[in-house]
Amino acid sequence: MVFHFGRLRDNKTIVQQGYPMPELPEVEVCRLSLLPALAGQRVTGVRTSTKDLRQPLPAELHHTLAGRRIVDIIRRGKYLLFDCRRGRQRGWLIIHLGMSGNLHFVPAGQAPGRHDHFDLLTNRPILRFTDPRRFGLILWHDGADPEGHPLLAGLGIEPLSEEFSGKWLYRAFRQRSAPVKNVLMDARTIAGIGNIYASESLFRAGISPLRAANRVSLAACLRLAKTIRETLQEAISAGGSSIRDYRHSDGGSGCFQLEYAVYGREHQPCPRCGGTVRKIRQAGRSSYYCPGCQK
Repeated sequence: MVFHFGRLRDNKTIVQQGYPMPELPEVEVCRLSLLPALAGQRVTGVRTSTKDLRQPLPAELHHTLAGRRIVDIIRRGKYLLFDCRRGRQRGWLIIHLGMSGNLHFVPAGQAPGRHDHFDLLTNRPILRFTDPRRFGLILWHDGADPEGHPLLAGLGIEPLSEEFSGKWLYRAFRQRSAPVKNVLMDARTIAGIGNIYASESLFRAGISPLRAANRVSLAACLRLAKTIRETLQEAISAGGSSIRDYRHSDGGSGCFQLEYAVYGREHQPCPRCGGTVRKIRQAGRSSYYCPGCQK
């Protein structure tokens, strides 16, 4: 998918590899770009298509949202949560981008196309949700705490939170015999780390994606927690990764894909040792690693 977030550097070519979902950095960059435009805006209406996404669009969404003010936009894992209030009433518009969904602004009066499924109307340009593959989600949750929604209640720790550390990771790994990369991508354990950033973080930490989680030492967990945080923060600063179908609200392009050490680089030389990057399948996903550097 193409994630457009910022500008490419050095005129390098965008890597195109498969159809990964937007991961934590792409969703966070989306949040950061939408917030200044929408915070404080009052919703004047909603338009929805007749097609279902991963779940049907809420039937009463127009009546639910009209007149509410958008106070904040936060991120939980790979979900965007719009804090919408009417007086003392509080509720949350929950959006998941799926595999090909994107949020972007269009001028008032621009008619929706065949893949446009949701318009949020305010005094600003229309915020439109486009999703050709229809794996995204548009949901509503009443109440002050969005964690009460079933899709959010089971999410694990945020990897950029203060609570996330190498010691926390070591304790979480103790009872898990699955490969460490699979555990990193389990949203019930850690929220938001997907295939790209799990591969890159493990490479930086020198840990094989095949190693059982409960065989990762405390010292290795300390390295891994550090590289996870660094990798995600660098990706956010770079505007995320641009790979295939995703467009950011301002039409710019991310460039973290230019920094990939192993992801999408099968048969290419490892930037650290010069060995050959290998691709394997784990839990139905492609894993990239250097057998020489990652043990």
